Amino acid sequence: MSSGRVHSVHVGPIAPLGPDRVPSGFIKHKVDGAVAVGPLGLDGDEQADLRVHGGVDKAVYGYPLSHYALWRREFPQHEALFGPGSVGENLSIDGMAETDVCVGDVHAMGTALLQVCQPRQPCFKFVLRFEDERVAPAMVHNGRAGWYYRVLRTGTLGAGEAVRLEDRPNPDFSFARLVELISRRNATRAELVRLAEMTGLATELQARIRSSLDDGPA
Repeated sequence: MSSGRVHSVHVGPIAPLGPDRVPSGFIKHKVDGAVAVGPLGLDGDEQADLRVHGGVDKAVYGYPLSHYALWRREFPQHEALFGPGSVGENLSIDGMAETDVCVGDVHAMGTALLQVCQPRQPCFKFVLRFEDERVAPAMVHNGRAGWYYRVLRTGTLGAGEAVRLEDRPNPDFSFARLVELISRRNATRAELVRLAEMTGLATELQARIRSSLDDGPA
């Protein structure tokens, strides 16, 4: 079943960002043609701070194309900046948003197989990118975080590829719900217990959830 399509593919090397020239892989450029997908992400893509970016559970960042119209309406002064690739995503995806995706969904694109495993949590580099302290909090508040994929099968993908839903292990737990629980911290203990063992959820996130459960009532 086709859930959407890859509108465009973006990668970026580590480069100075902002007036303080902070090393970052935030700025992405569009790639034409097929791109190799390895265990840690797309060929040509880099992350500067591996403590919080990159890794198996943040290998590829997907972002809904439809969100950009909303960003331009909310922040018209940044209209020229808000377009595919501008929030640092690798894949700008058409026809899908957080409400259409479930935790652990497995998506086939080209010859690669990717699994939805956690949302983006914006950092201070959003301020450097847009020169506006309101953008990152707005992403959290509005739930327009996009999602990180882990790579289940390496291969190649490119713009125009269908995003095909191959497996949905948690059909009753939407990604939008996960984003809400993380951003608003309003999860019930029962939800945390389930998330701690949920198929497909990022390993580090599950460890944090288990730790919170061990510390006492949620």
